[in-house]
Amino acid sequence: MPTGLPRVPGHEIIGDVVAVHPGETLWKVGDRVGAGWHGGHCGVCAHCRRGDFICCGKATANGIFVDGGYAEYTTLRTEACARIPDDIDPAEAAPQLCAGITVFNSLRNMTCQPPDYVAVQGIGGLGHLAIQFARAMGFRVIALSSGSAKEELARKLGAHIYLDGSKVDQAAELQKLGGARVIMCTAPNPRIIESLVPGLSVNGELLLLALCDDIKISPSDLIMKRASIRGWPSGHAKDDEDTIAFAIAQGVKCMVDKFPLEKAQEAYDHRGSARFRAVLIP
Repeated sequence: MPTGLPRVPGHEIIGDVVAVHPGETLWKVGDRVGAGWHGGHCGVCAHCRRGDFICCGKATANGIFVDGGYAEYTTLRTEACARIPDDIDPAEAAPQLCAGITVFNSLRNMTCQPPDYVAVQGIGGLGHLAIQFARAMGFRVIALSSGSAKEELARKLGAHIYLDGSKVDQAAELQKLGGARVIMCTAPNPRIIESLVPGLSVNGELLLLALCDDIKISPSDLIMKRASIRGWPSGHAKDDEDTIAFAIAQGVKCMVDKFPLEKAQEAYDHRGSARFRAVLIP
């Protein structure tokens, strides 16, 4: 994605409003707000007029096209701010505004219905939340990973079944269950993603949530089952609020490692090994 440099990164942001434009009517000083990837939209294009703000052709992205949250202060657009309850830990809630909203908002917009099988590939920043959200929505949840290291955690998070890719053919095991109605791909491993397509049920959906290299899929795997490949790009401010509200109501927790702002580089370097999101505390 082209972006001007220098740029302050960060797009899972929660803070208190310290200043507003004189004409501001929605927010006031002292309000607690948050913002994720979506940094604002035009409000007048065809997508915006349908309420599909995340697909606005002129949408901006926090930390990418405008400065983000790796700072003590940042500027957020009114329409891109979500209201955040004062009585929750902002460090634990902030990752819900990207990782959380991505898995929650995508899954609720698929065609699956409880008690369908939903498989989650990868148990990292997105995956550990996807398992919890899927379980809370009433789905039968299958965790897909390689090795036994994360099995205990996956089951604690709510997975009914754990399939270890180092020991079994995960797609074949999914088919023994009748296939997964949705496979949520949260880890950017194209070869593994390719191998899971035969594990879809009839009318199943391969849901791509992680950016990765090109994947190769046989058309016959889709045609014969009426299966499809879907993608989902996070969500807008109202989706943020829905995600937070659902997480509070259902006890969906984000596992975080906290770092002071002056250790931003360390936190960034640690992001791949954090359990499961690295969060900066100004």
